[in-house]
Amino acid sequence: MVAKTLRWMLASVAGTALLAASLSSANAADQKQIARGKYLVTIGGCNDCHTPGAMTGGPDFQQTLGGSNVGFAIPGLGVFVGRNLTPDPETGLGKWTTQQIITAFTTGKRPDGRMLAPIMPWEGLSHLTKSDAQAMAAYLKSLPPVKHAVPGPFGPNETPTTLVMAIVPGQVYASMPKPPPPGAGGPPGGGPPGAGGPPGGAPPAGGPPRP
Repeated sequence: MVAKTLRWMLASVAGTALLAASLSSANAADQKQIARGKYLVTIGGCNDCHTPGAMTGGPDFQQTLGGSNVGFAIPGLGVFVGRNLTPDPETGLGKWTTQQIITAFTTGKRPDGRMLAPIMPWEGLSHLTKSDAQAMAAYLKSLPPVKHAVPGPFGPNETPTTLVMAIVPGQVYASMPKPPPPGAGGPPGGGPPGAGGPPGGAPPAGGPPRP
């Protein structure tokens, strides 16, 4: 009786150890896949269009991939703002399956049937290997949820509620109001080159030369 009990106990211990080892191995594999996905998302520039502040020079990585604050204007179509890619169920991808996420960024088709805006580079992402596409989706699902309802898309006759990045002819750009000079309430870092003067801190045309 004692020998039988000992055998049962040893078998139970061995089984528990095998289960723990299996779970540990699976977790390590999951973490490796997520790390691969983070690498691919990072070098793919996804943060540029989907992390708030990235387009204005100050990405907020406390809200990584939580949706942009700048929209892209596409002539004839409207203005499209990079969506919230975090797993928030109400404002992000929390209700999307892994396959729906992969389908969206590799074919341009959302679960509701709508095609993504042409600015989304899904044609390039369609060449991802199956394992890399799955890794990217796993990483997106691993992110902390960010509750951020991204506005839009806006139709061509609607007024966007975000900043807008647009392609315009040079003459049109020259007639637009100029950004404020550095230190006058402009964006962090003094604004883009040319704001308040030519790049490199040179004085405006007609000003005295710097020593």
